[in-house]
Amino acid sequence: MKEQGVQVRVRGQVQGVGFRPFIWQLAHARGLRGHVLNDPEGVLVRVAGGIGDLAAAIRAEAPPLARVDAVEVTAFTFDAPPEGFEIVASRGAGAETRVTPDAATCPACLEEIRGAGRRRGYAFTNCTHCGPRFTILKGLPYDRAKTTMAPFVMCPDCGAEYRDPADRRFHAQPIACPTCGPRLWYEEGGGEVQGDAIALAAARLRAGGIVAVKGLGGFHLACDAANAGAVAALRARKRRPAKPFALMAREADLPAIVEVSDAATAALRDASAPVVLMPARGTLPEAVAPGIDSLGVMLPYTPLHHLLLDAFDGVLVMTSGNLSGEPQVIGNAEAREKLAGFADGFLMHDREIARRLDDSVVRAEPPMVLRRARGQVPGTLPLPPGFEDAPPVVAYGGQMKAAICLVKNGQALLGHHLGELDEALTWEAFERADADYAVLFDHHPQVVATDLHPDFRATRHGQARAAAEGLRCVAVQHHHAHLAACLGENLWPREGGKVVGIILDGLGLGPDGTVWGGEILLGDYAGYERRVWLDPAPLIGGDRAQIEPWRNALVRLDAAGLSDWADALFPDAPRDLARQAAAKGINAPLSSSVGRLFDAVAACLGICPTRQSYEGEAAMRLEALARRSGRAGAPKLGFGAPAPRGGALAPAALLRELRAAQLGGADPGALALAFHRWVAEAFAAPARALVEAGEARAVALSGGVFQNALLHDLTCAALAGLPVLTHRRVPANDGGLALGQALVAAAQSESA
Repeated sequence: MKEQGVQVRVRGQVQGVGFRPFIWQLAHARGLRGHVLNDPEGVLVRVAGGIGDLAAAIRAEAPPLARVDAVEVTAFTFDAPPEGFEIVASRGAGAETRVTPDAATCPACLEEIRGAGRRRGYAFTNCTHCGPRFTILKGLPYDRAKTTMAPFVMCPDCGAEYRDPADRRFHAQPIACPTCGPRLWYEEGGGEVQGDAIALAAARLRAGGIVAVKGLGGFHLACDAANAGAVAALRARKRRPAKPFALMAREADLPAIVEVSDAATAALRDASAPVVLMPARGTLPEAVAPGIDSLGVMLPYTPLHHLLLDAFDGVLVMTSGNLSGEPQVIGNAEAREKLAGFADGFLMHDREIARRLDDSVVRAEPPMVLRRARGQVPGTLPLPPGFEDAPPVVAYGGQMKAAICLVKNGQALLGHHLGELDEALTWEAFERADADYAVLFDHHPQVVATDLHPDFRATRHGQARAAAEGLRCVAVQHHHAHLAACLGENLWPREGGKVVGIILDGLGLGPDGTVWGGEILLGDYAGYERRVWLDPAPLIGGDRAQIEPWRNALVRLDAAGLSDWADALFPDAPRDLARQAAAKGINAPLSSSVGRLFDAVAACLGICPTRQSYEGEAAMRLEALARRSGRAGAPKLGFGAPAPRGGALAPAALLRELRAAQLGGADPGALALAFHRWVAEAFAAPARALVEAGEARAVALSGGVFQNALLHDLTCAALAGLPVLTHRRVPANDGGLALGQALVAAAQSESA
């Protein structure tokens, strides 16, 4: 006998987050009859009769890790009347729903590992509200058999929890306990050391040692952050002279090392547990972050990390475990082989890591994502209005900070940070990610999007795939992609009108064959015009100009009539050869890069003039110098921002003013601050003019230079009163490039 009822389709991040038991509890509380199940499109609820306020409750009371995109209610007919309300088995294969990112340990599990129950001190405790997800996933649907927990057979106690809809571990696929789950141990000297693994590792750390720690997405190298000798040893062993180290600390230990704000606390406590950049108090050794006025700190995000921090009772350096330039190590054998020269001991376990994920990095003030990785991926982003019928697109990003983006069914999946594609192992990781995401998300593109640069490995890969599969391939100019990424993140409508993009970064090939990097673009998703740009200068030595700031300073000072100052600043540099190369255009492409202008000014002020030991070092130190000057109340200097001439903004007058102020005894920090203000005002003024003239409706800020919080804030201040679009969830750097490429390709495909 048939019975009429209602079907409720829930779309979004609704699998692997305790959604079915949540529905079960709602239904039982309301006396409803029917069932709930997972399928490729999300969660499906069928109820006999009426549903009352069920749909509203689903939206309002969803589990902590859930993200509900849509709740669709339609009629449904039961073949036979249901007697009660049940959770039934998953149906179908495919990936219309999201896969849940890894999530930091929840309060209930944290209480358990510190309590007296059977999971006391157990490093792999988790439930449906926390624990590993994407890093252990091998296939869909998200069931234990398709994760790296498959080898661990549940004991009767865990099995009872797993089958009980009223338990928070109902269908928690990584469920485990000391009886049946992964095992933790400590190694030194090539063998396992008997005893409590956490206590042994903590003892080695307290003694000034370096320990390789196996986490969620890979190995870290840990040492005592307060021990200058240990930090120096780690730097020497990793051959990492200056790049800041990330830290891990308990929340109670933070006020002693950083300035804590409500915004930073909220970012730290997020389920993604990112590294958060926070102002340093100067209480840790300078070697933790040389020349930088902020520290990157994360809270312990797995039970293993909580137990280790409790046992160590202090702050740890927690930096990626890898050889220089290579991706993070994820396998036990690989760690023993590659990290033996760095680590005095290894804190190991036997749960396999299915995919490598670096720690995400964010800034809380102003809010921005600098590296999108563990805890944030594979979360999806909604496409802006007007892209509902966008074709499936795969976009391959750029050469640096590589990330892949898939567009499907009104959502964009921006993949995890992969790194620099010149590195062989990173390229292998890129190829694997491409295949991995396609399978996990059942993605079959109709369009491929790439960067305009023909020599990028990602570009060649995309072109080859498009040719092999007969797909349309769209080459997207680098800075147009940055603009589109910012528009897309802010859900700017497809037909929302033109926007002014202030796009400042390091390098991106322009259609004129020069290297762009300091542009004002007027455009939308489908196209753009380049209205204003930084006056180009040669990049002497090509890629070497990104590493050696003196090269950028030399050409800018020469152009400003300050060659004598350049000679005095860089007496040992091969200046004559460099000037000849610039004059003849030999391996010296023209570039409007604001990133290289930052390097030039930093070198003029004595910051990393000869060589940068990591990307962005000179600019980061220059920002720190400027910020310290502002806090110290140094006299404010102002350098006149130029009006564009023929579209070009010339920095020659700026450099002459900087030199005159320096000769007049100006504080270096005040000079650095004045330079930041000059960049902000030089680009903000023409952007404002375009909006006020009615040619654009808003201003968008994008490109890696806008990771500089001081410049970001000064530019927003210079644009006060105008609608300003900024990045918050998508990196302003090349990590967000693929999203912009995908949106441009979709827009151009629709208009083709």
